[in-house]
Amino acid sequence: MRKVSLFIATSLDGYIAKPNDDLSFLKIVEKEGEDYGYSEFTENSDTLIIGRKTYDYVLKELGSSHYDNGKRDVYVITRTEKPNVGRTTFHTGNLTDLVKQLQSENGKNIYCDGGSEIINELLKNDLVDEFIISIVPVLLGNGTRLFKDGRPEQELQFVSAKTYETGLTQLYYKRKSE
Repeated sequence: MRKVSLFIATSLDGYIAKPNDDLSFLKIVEKEGEDYGYSEFTENSDTLIIGRKTYDYVLKELGSSHYDNGKRDVYVITRTEKPNVGRTTFHTGNLTDLVKQLQSENGKNIYCDGGSEIINELLKNDLVDEFIISIVPVLLGNGTRLFKDGRPEQELQFVSAKTYETGLTQLYYKRKSE
């Protein structure tokens, strides 16, 4: 079965966006030639699940080819129906059903890049297999939390931690096996 992997950045105090879905704090750790393992990570995935707000921000900042690069299927989870564009599908149906369907198909891993509503829905249904969380050295004070309340407790197994000269620390955990 295909794994669902979360690869996301958060502030030290647990926010993945500032108010108004502002991701500009990520620029604090931008460094020429450094992608914090993103290219290597995405080589092992051929499907992306992303929330519409995150998708819209990245579309505006980096362009559509950042996600829809011709090498993977992109599912933008949204409440508003839109026509598909290239390999990008705007999905308005049940997220859990979509993920279970994708897991049952042949392919590489499934990559989730937020937002928090998507992540927490996946966590409520125990559908995240691994967590690669990059901690950006900033305290934002408010915004959109990575993990919301109201989900079941889940034990994780530590895999590794890596630090970078920009101050970013990347944590890698897997869902703990029974």
